[in-house]
This record gives sequence, C-alpha cells and structure tokens, in this order.
Amino acid sequence: MLQALNLTRTGGGKTLLDDVSVSVTAGDRVALIGTSGSGKTVLLRALAMLDPIDQGSVKWNEIDVTDARVPEFRSRVMYLHQQPGSREGTIESVLREPFKLRVHQGKTFSREQIIQWLERIGKPESFLNQSHLDASGGESQIVALLRAMQLDPSVLLLDEPTSALDAEMSLKVESLLVDWVREIDARAFVWITHDSQQAGRVSSRTVRMTDGKLETV
Repeated sequence: MLQALNLTRTGGGKTLLDDVSVSVTAGDRVALIGTSGSGKTVLLRALAMLDPIDQGSVKWNEIDVTDARVPEFRSRVMYLHQQPGSREGTIESVLREPFKLRVHQGKTFSREQIIQWLERIGKPESFLNQSHLDASGGESQIVALLRAMQLDPSVLLLDEPTSALDAEMSLKVESLLVDWVREIDARAFVWITHDSQQAGRVSSRTVRMTDGKLETV
C-alpha cells in the first residue's frame, strides 16, 4: 500500500534520512526502533508527506503521491504525534470535528463504535463529556488514536502512541490496535517505540533506524 523509495533529507548540517526505502503492505504491524535522534520521527513525517524531502518519492498503491493527491492520501495514511495538542470543547466534540472536512464526506460519526473502543480499554462513556482541555497527556493520546481510527485509514503512523500511559493502559491500547489491524485485511501500522518488549508484542516485523539509515532487525 505505502512505499517510500530512496528518501533523503538533510538539516542542520546533518543527514536526517540517508537513502531510506521501506514498504508497508496490508496487515503489516511494523515496530520502528532506534535511539533518540536516529531519524524515526523524521521518517514517519516523511511517509505522511508532512515534511519536505530532498530526494526520493512516496507512493500510494504504486502511484506517486503528488501535491494534488495529498489530501486524499492523508485521509488514508495518518500520522499521530507523540504529544497531541489540546482543543476546546468536550472529548466527544473533538472526535466529531473531522467529519466536517470535505475529505471525509460520506463518513458518519458513530458514538456506539467509540463507546465500544472505550470499553475495550476500560474507559466509561462519561469520558466523552470531559473537557479536552482538561485531559491528561495519556488521555490526549487516547483521544487522538480514537479520532484517527474512526476515520478508517489504511495505515496509521504512530509516534510513541502510549508513551504517556501507564503499563496497564498501554497493554489495553496495544491490544486494541493489533485487533484493529487484524479486523480488516487492508490495514497496517508503523509504531515507533523505545520499549523492546512492546515492539515484540505489537509487531509482525521490526526495523531499526541508525543515523538516518533503516535496517531490518
């Protein structure tokens, strides 16, 4: 589904991505590991077409992602920041927001689906009535995840999505995401983690970034 070919990016006198190529196919659960500053986030943002690259290309279903195709592409390939920003309104209103966008026309907010996912991770329905501005870092990560999942993307690019959660909640979110990929064949994720045990639990394969280079573990 998603393919990057020979991605190169420099910045601050440093090579951030060094001729990186990677493919994500349906059903893939990819753990992306590496030390801080090795280029993991840079790679995910490049895959989501959020930052410019100096060389290389990103393809979606074997077709180059041109500027004109970016809005549709980002509705299928979604990047989740490690520290999601806060928004005014209740958590439910924040979850409803994306459905106002033209790119998501034809999709409908399902409160029932959100409640089912909340039940999976042990959160009550009343969570939806809380102010998003008052959400903790971990709660903000959960909201960002549900906000993306409900839009049924094909690929989630996850930048340490459980870093602000305690161990028990992390396990529940891991299970939710793994099952989400398994439910439909045409889904996949790439998950940045610094936890080798987590990488083992969530992934079907692991890749490592080292000084801007990518290698299979």
